[in-house]
Amino acid sequence: MTQLGRETVEHVAKLAKLALSDAEKDLLMRQLGEVLLYMERLNEVDTRNVPPTTHVVELENVTRQDVPAEPLARSDVMRNAPEHRDGMFIVPRVIEGETKE
Repeated sequence: MTQLGRETVEHVAKLAKLALSDAEKDLLMRQLGEVLLYMERLNEVDTRNVPPTTHVVELENVTRQDVPAEPLARSDVMRNAPEHRDGMFIVPRVIEGETKE
């Protein structure tokens, strides 16, 4: 089986901003190793006569036509907002590393 080192699992966990216990790291090392082993097995499949695809079934966009229409009344829109002031939505400040106090 393809083995992943603990350092790799810790690096991936850090990138994903996950705090993992030692038991979780051991479990992920084993599980990710199994995924890599499966990928190695898939690489052995002869795909020379298989055309490249992005989807196995045809996809069709099911969006409506973009037709100009009358906008919603501001009062109707603001009625659904949890917080608003002067016709604008009030949202929490979202800047990594900072919290609103």
